[in-house]
Formats: sequence, structure tokens, C-alpha cells
Amino acid sequence: MEDDAAVYKLREDLAIVVSVDYFNPIVREAYLYGQIAAANALSDIYAMGAKPIIALNIVCFPAASMGLDVLEDVLRGSSDKLREAGVLLVGGHTVIDPKEVKYGLSVTGIVHPEKMLRKGGLKVGDKLILTKALGTGIINNALKGGMLDKNTESQVAQSMATLNKKASEIALEAGIRTCTDVTGFGLAGHLLEMIKGSEDAGVEIDSSSLHLFPKVEDFAKTGLIPPGSQRNRKFYQDKVSFSKAIPEWKQWIMFDAQTSGGLILSAPAQTTGSLLRRLHEEGVEEASVIGKVVGDREGKIVIT
Repeated sequence: MEDDAAVYKLREDLAIVVSVDYFNPIVREAYLYGQIAAANALSDIYAMGAKPIIALNIVCFPAASMGLDVLEDVLRGSSDKLREAGVLLVGGHTVIDPKEVKYGLSVTGIVHPEKMLRKGGLKVGDKLILTKALGTGIINNALKGGMLDKNTESQVAQSMATLNKKASEIALEAGIRTCTDVTGFGLAGHLLEMIKGSEDAGVEIDSSSLHLFPKVEDFAKTGLIPPGSQRNRKFYQDKVSFSKAIPEWKQWIMFDAQTSGGLILSAPAQTTGSLLRRLHEEGVEEASVIGKVVGDREGKIVIT
């Protein structure tokens, strides 16, 4: 089973967890771009239940066409986010890119091998909790087209820049062992990865429980679907079925490619209420139950 990061066991009580991620700008402000890139790179470590400790910058920069002050703002944003996470920046590597800036990080964390969060291990009857709203792919596509208002842009950007640190820590304290984060493969793609790593499991999702960012419905109805989300639907649609009552625009939400999305946690039904209360108390306000693990839909996702 593939997990969200590479794991190397050093001893019985200690393993290192390593991941890397970088991407092109998805917001207008360089400082905010740096924050989002850092939060996104850290997310895979948190999805494993690990504590990130060090990071390395990865920079591609068009020095001939862009001022170094832009790069300074990107790195400052990332540095502030790493400091918030308690992660030490120990170096990195920079290359000249002829076209545009690309930025991200390689992150190393530590974890007890027996306390890791894994993608697999879904159990029939478990409830599924998602900790952030959906729709960043559609929203970022609207931003590229100059169609996004400042308030919505700010709300979505702040969500993408929010660490999954608190949600990961609370999940570990609650004894959760099954988790992943929602990024480029969309909600459906990452749920299918969880199903693949579990025996005799399927998933039912309640579409009315999905929290969406403002304007996502409007943009989806106009067909403003990014290429990544379209690829996701083409690749995963054979394993996803929708109730006839679900409109086309809402079906796209399941495949929307996210940036720095939330965590999906699989929790026993009897502990879900207390887990949600703790998440909400600690500021993970968008956390909600979105569905359940079922035994009669093996390998499939059903959306009602």
C-alpha cells in the first residue's frame, strides 16, 4: 500500500517520514503563495501522524524576468509558516527557470512506527470526517480567469495556508489510525486510495454534508472545471456512482483537484461526536462527517 510519505524505520520506537512537493503560483500575493506551498508540503507529514522537524527549499525562479524581491516574499511566507509549525529550514536548492517561479519543500518528520496514520485500515461502520472545505481547484481556476472577488480569494487562500497540524495531533490523541489528506486527486481519488488499502471496504458519501467554499457552486454550474479535475473524473469515474438526484455541477466536486486540502479521518462511530467537538474547539471549524465505511460497496464510492 502506498502512503502519503516515505517511511524509514530507524529503531523500534522511531522512524523518519520524508515527502516533497512544489507547484506554480495559485494566488496573486508572493508571500501568501509561500505560505500555501509550505502548508501543502507539510500536509503529507501530518497525514502520516508524524512531527515535521526539518525542511529544504526547492526553488525554480525566472531571474531574467522577475525581481528578486518576489522570491524574497515567497521565501518569507514559507519561513513564517515553517516557524508556526516548529520546523527548522536547513537549506535547499535553486535553479533558473526561463518561464515562471515554482516553489515547494522537501520535509522530514519523525514518528513512532506503531502510531503512524495510514491510508489503509478502513473498518465497516466507521464514520469519515473531512477537516476542510472543498473547491480550491475550481476557485483557483476562476482566479486565473479574473472572475474571483477579493473576499472569496482571501477566504480560500487562508484555508490553503492553514496547517493540518492541529487536526493530525487531535486524531492521534483520539486513537485514530486511518487518515490521508485531500490534494491533487480530489476527494474521490483519495478516498479510493483509502479503500484500496483496506479489505472488503466501500464508502458512502452524503453530498449534502460536503462543505464548499463560497462561489464554488456558481463557478461549477458555469462549467469552470480545471483540467486536473477533468482528468481525475476520467480516471476515477468507473468506481464512483451518483444518486440520480445529484446535479452535474455537484458531481464535479468529488473530483476537484485540491491544493493544501484537509485531512480525511476514519473514526469509530461511537467516538465521532467527541472527536468533532474537540476539532471544533481547537479551531478546525470546517470538520464534519461526510459519510461512512460500508461493506456492501467493496472498492466503490457511492454518493447520495
